[in-house]
Formats: sequence, C-alpha cells, structure tokens
Amino acid sequence: AAKKFERVTIVVAVVLIIFVGLFSARYTADEPTEASAPIADTSVAVLPFVNMSDDADNEYFSDGLTETLLHMLAQMPGLKVAARTSSFAFKGQNRSIQEIAGALEVAHILEGSVQRAGDRVRVTAQLIRASDGFHVWSEVYDRTLDDIFGIQDEIATKVGNSLSASLLGDEADVRMAGVTTTDADAYDLYLQARKARATYSYAGLQEAEDLLKGALLIDPDFTDAKIELASSYVHQLETGLMDKRTAIAEIVAISDQALEERPDDPVARAISIYAKAMSLASQGDQDAFPDLVNELEAIVARAPAETEPRMLLVRAYKGLRRVADCIPVIEGALSLDPFNPILHYELGTAYMELQQLDKARAALERSLELEPAQPNAYTYLGVLSLLEGDGVGYVSHFLKAVAVDPRDHELPGMLAKFLYELGIVDVADEFRQRVRMLSPSSTIAYQLDIARARAVGDTEAGLAAARRAVEDDIENRRFAYGGAVRYLLRTAVEQNRVEEELAWLESQRPGVFDVDATQVPAKSRLVQGIAFDAWVHTLPREELMRRLDVMLARIESQGMDPTEDPNSHISILVLRGQIDAAIEVALNEVFSESVAMHLNWRDTYSQPRYSEMMADERIQDAVERWEDEEQALRGSVQSFFNDMHASR
Repeated sequence: AAKKFERVTIVVAVVLIIFVGLFSARYTADEPTEASAPIADTSVAVLPFVNMSDDADNEYFSDGLTETLLHMLAQMPGLKVAARTSSFAFKGQNRSIQEIAGALEVAHILEGSVQRAGDRVRVTAQLIRASDGFHVWSEVYDRTLDDIFGIQDEIATKVGNSLSASLLGDEADVRMAGVTTTDADAYDLYLQARKARATYSYAGLQEAEDLLKGALLIDPDFTDAKIELASSYVHQLETGLMDKRTAIAEIVAISDQALEERPDDPVARAISIYAKAMSLASQGDQDAFPDLVNELEAIVARAPAETEPRMLLVRAYKGLRRVADCIPVIEGALSLDPFNPILHYELGTAYMELQQLDKARAALERSLELEPAQPNAYTYLGVLSLLEGDGVGYVSHFLKAVAVDPRDHELPGMLAKFLYELGIVDVADEFRQRVRMLSPSSTIAYQLDIARARAVGDTEAGLAAARRAVEDDIENRRFAYGGAVRYLLRTAVEQNRVEEELAWLESQRPGVFDVDATQVPAKSRLVQGIAFDAWVHTLPREELMRRLDVMLARIESQGMDPTEDPNSHISILVLRGQIDAAIEVALNEVFSESVAMHLNWRDTYSQPRYSEMMADERIQDAVERWEDEEQALRGSVQSFFNDMHASR
C-alpha cells in the first residue's frame, strides 16, 4: 500500500531519517488553479456503450468497446477527447446530452449500444452535437464477434471523418491505430483485466495480472496487454504486492518488449524509464531522479492526454521533494478527466504534502464519492485525522480500507503498529495475526515483530527480530530496514556496546559506513544517516562534524534542504551543539503538533545527545502536555475497540 499513508523515495528517506527518523508531514506552497478554457468545437466525449445483451456479465465487453474507441479517437491531432474515467462517470445516469457535454466540456457526444449473442454482435453508434441535439452521424453494424475489431476501426474512422469534414478540415489526417490483437478471446481477457484493476486494490491488481497473462498466452504479440501488465506491476510495486527487485526486472523486461513493437508509445516509454531510474537510484546513482524528471516532462509535453506518464512524473517530483510541481501536472490531467477518482486522490496526497489540509480532505473525499471501493483514499483521510489528534478517526478510516481491500496485508499491519505504539497490545495482536496469515514474510511483518517486542518490553526479542531483518536484507519499504538498524543502534547505546553493534552491521554489509564513497547503494546511505545515533558516542568530534558535513552536502547537492523536516533540523542543531536553536525548533515545529503523529518520541528524545535540550523547562512543559494527550488518545482508541467488540 505504497499509495497509502507514506511514500518516501530512496533519497527522501535519507533526508527524513538521517538524524531522527520520525514521521512528519511538513509542506509548503500553494498553487493556483487555471481558469477553465472555452469549450472547443473540436471536442468529443464517448459515453459508455449500453450493454443490451441478455447476460449482464457482457457489460465489460461493451465498456471495452467504448474504451477502445476512446483510445483511437484520442490519437487524432487537434481533437480533444474526454478521458475514459470521466466519460464513464455518467454511466447509468439519466442525464441529458447537454448536461453531460457541459460537465465534460465537450461539443459532441458519441453514444451507442452493444448487443452480443453467441458469436454475433450488433453495435449502434451515433454522434450528436450537444448544442442542438443534431445527429451528425449514426450507423448500425451486424457482424460476427471475430469482426469486432473491424467494427471498432470503422466506427472510430467514421466519427473521425465526420469531425474532420465539419470541424478539423477536409485535409485532416484521421488514420488511427486500434487494439493490437485480432483474437477475440485475448481481447476479452484484456478488457476484464482493465476492469479488475480500476480500484487499485490487492485483489484487483492480482486478478488483472492473471487475466493479462492469459491474454498474452493466447496472443504473445498483444502489445496493449504488455503495456497494461507493465503498468499493473508498477502499481503492485507501490502497493507492496511485489518486492522491488522482482517488480523492476519484470517492468523493464515487459515495457521494453512493448517498445520493440511500438517504439513511440509514450506510456511504455514512461514506464520503462521510471523503472530503470528506480533501479539506478537504489544503486546510489544521484542523477537518476533528476534525469527521470527531464525525460518524463518531455513525454508529458508530447502526449498530454496520457495519464500514466503524468502520474509517474508526479512520483519523480515527489522523489526530489518538488511537491509543488505536482499540482499543475495533476490539474492538467483533471482538466481532461475531471471525474477520475485516482486523480483526485493524487491531488489530495499532494496537498497533504504541502500541508494544505482542507484542500487535501476535499480532494480525497471527492475521490471516494467517485469510487467508494477505493482503499487508498481512506488511509490518507485516516492520516488527516491523526494530524488532528483523532486516533479514533484514524482507526475508523483504516478499518474501512481493510473492508474494501481485505487481501492487503499492510493495512492491518499499519493499524497494528499504531496500536503497539499506543500500548494497546491485545488489539494490536489481532491485526498482527492477520498480517501473519496474509503475508508472514512481508516487511511489515518484520516491523511488527520489533514493534511488539518494544511494546511489551522484551528487548531480547526485539534485538533478535531486528537482526533477522538485517540478515534477510529486507526492503526498506516504510522504513522497515532502516527501523531495524535504528533499533539495533539505539539499543546498543542503552546497553553500552555501540562498537560491537557497528562491527556486526559492517560484517553484514561491508563498507556500509564509508560516507566518502561517491556511489553507494541507497540502503547503505540510509544506514549512514542512522549511524549518527551511534557515532556521536564513538567518533572524535572533528570526525563526527566532517561526516555530518559530507552527508549534508550530498543531500543539498540533490536540491533538497534537510532542515525542512523539523526532526532532522533539531538533530543537526543538537549535533552541532546549538541547543538553544534546537529548543526553539522543537517547541515551534514538533511539540506544537499532536502527539498522535509522534508516538515514538520517547525512543528518539531519550537518546543521550538530546538530554540538554530535553532538560529545558519549556520542553518539560511540552512533554507533560504530550503525555496527557497521549493518555487521552490511548483511552479513546481503547474505548472504540471495547465498544466494537461489545457490539459483536
């Protein structure tokens, strides 16, 4: 559930945890929304063709025909075509052509119906001018199912010719490429896969993968299915269904196959370079994400109507902490696809990272209005509740996410982790058991082993769990690997055996502490940032400051400011001995927030290097306030679960 709650890229993770590692939602800017442009005469929306077949299950077929026509018409230069998701938002609604056209900001509507019986299909289609309801063109097709591709081509070409003659000029080029298979069974599976992944849930993504592989077994040259499969793997990587190494390898292989067959395809190109950049970044290539941004910006400029490259560009911007740049990219997509729930979700998460919380909530709630079965928006609304100190709101939203996506192991895992941090161990154990049932070797399962040990005060069990995580070289998803290393080093400080733990980590990852190496795997950079917890007790001050300067210079060379995160800023100031400045930042930017976002504060601020700062009278007053707030938070969440269990 990488789209859920916390998405931190390799580089950003180093910034956020280099000195402290606490989660903090800190953000900055505001972006204006451009005024809507006048409706162009050269614009059309394709409404979902009505399924007139006796079998309601054939609806995916009529939807797929609509989708293919949309794809083909979108290739026409000079023609604005309303995006699929927004057109489908009016499915089954009793709205007039004028109302729909006005909402989608188009001048023409293409509508029709599909009746499928056995191996025969009847398709009706009509192109309507919205301003006066005039039928520009209409046609009825009776064909065998094997000729469905010919029907699609014919409808799209006739619509294109009609628009060309009346709006684009007789010389306009209306040649369009249709779906890249002529096998009806492969096409059926492809359409079912497109429908399955619509909510981006675990179950939907897994079903889509199976269906697409089935389509490719039937037709190995089905390029559209390959691109769709590569895209599905991108989302599986983000949601935690696939580990990073496997996902990147699969994405690159499949998208490159598609590019061999269709070299200019913008979606395949964007997916391929995105996966390759992630691989380079994980190997320590500092230019991977800046280069990726440049390439994706060029693709979006060439193919502005394609949503996938835009969303990958948003990911790349976030990787470089250029969150404000995400807003116009998403709004550009929404101008073409205003009823797309995923785009509203993406807008909401971007506004959260810019700390524009009212806008974030509005966008996320709009996303759920459009697609109630979407788990991702629930989790971010839960985080918004937590920012306000509302633990019950957080739990309630996550439970809704679990209900709509029951196969996602990370959702109950994040709930369990939150409850362990609050000390509500018995309820946390229930959710942990769900994780162990769904995915016992997942990164969140490792994290919960450590979280539970901490919650019950079993240090030996915690150390054993953390060492297993390092030995198994787990991914750093949701700070899983970094959290294990941090637990080891902070426990070593408490037990006065820092040198021993540093030596063990070096044995597991030779060269891990070489801050001067120019190209180091991202996981090693992560460990170097965490190591300041230990180095402050082992290194001469001059060497400690030198390593600090090296690390900060490297972060700043990426165009990022490590002091933007207050916890990192406090740690830097404390390391430099600037205690008064650290106190001011702590009071104004950390202790001023709800304790709900800082439930691990004792783990950090009990470190010896913070002792002088924590002794300040004003900090002590803030700590006392947080302790009271934490007790109230624990009580409200415990009561919520007591009531829930009592009502069963």
